[in-house]
Amino acid sequence: MKLTTKAALAAITASALAFPALAQDPDFKAADFKYGPSFDVEGEVEVWNTAKQKILAGEDLVGGTVRSDNPRIYCSMANAGYDFVWVEMQHDQTNWASLASMYRECHDAPAVPGVRIAETTEREIQHAMDAGAMVLVVPTIDSAEEAREVVKWTYFPPVGRHSSGGGQFSDFYKDVPNGYRNSFNENIVVITMIETMEGVENVEEIAEVEGIDALMVASGDLGNFSGYSEGDPEYEAIVDRIVAAAQANGKKVCGPLKWRADRQDFTCFQGGADLSLVAAGAAAELEETARN
Repeated sequence: MKLTTKAALAAITASALAFPALAQDPDFKAADFKYGPSFDVEGEVEVWNTAKQKILAGEDLVGGTVRSDNPRIYCSMANAGYDFVWVEMQHDQTNWASLASMYRECHDAPAVPGVRIAETTEREIQHAMDAGAMVLVVPTIDSAEEAREVVKWTYFPPVGRHSSGGGQFSDFYKDVPNGYRNSFNENIVVITMIETMEGVENVEEIAEVEGIDALMVASGDLGNFSGYSEGDPEYEAIVDRIVAAAQANGKKVCGPLKWRADRQDFTCFQGGADLSLVAAGAAAELEETARN
């Protein structure tokens, strides 16, 4: 025991002597600190998130929307054929415990778990990541500063300030190539929504922010904030501006699924919400089986 204690003291002393400047320098600057190699990966980091794979390949990425907080409904959507499912946390009353429960119910479903949060705060984004989300949708981005806030709280250091606290993600992604922490930054999908006129004004600067994968044209709120409707020249000019900014900066462009057939510049889509699909399916079944 005495030998072990002496060895430990010697190691501590040696460590302190190895970095005397760091330990004693009153002018230590975080910006000048060189990030260590603990999370480095040999060779290229593998992309295991299937949603990210599609983004990188330029293939269509289609998400379904879940507004219910019922795990069975979420799992029905997650197994229906969508590439990802976004749980609606901006407009609905779903809480984080309910979202985590939905993800947990069928964490091995084909659709990647995603969420639309309400704001660009550490709390919102950290809760989403710790629950297991791998697609993050953030609404009403008005400026590059807001977009950088999203990146800051989403990505692990040294890119961002994502804390490595616990969460059920550790169960979901324990076997991914290179490990979750080491490969997260290369696998997360971040989509920012452009819907206000401030966002349209600043869209070129927003599109330049590294760490954003796609810009989404928020079709409904774009009309809400502009006062014009889809098809109006003023509305379409705004859409063209967003598309041009995204493409100039290597970002994908997202929109409603109904645009998939006619707008070839769009490769990322939001499908209908769960309960509206239930209603549409019921109506279609009744129509198909009606007596002549």
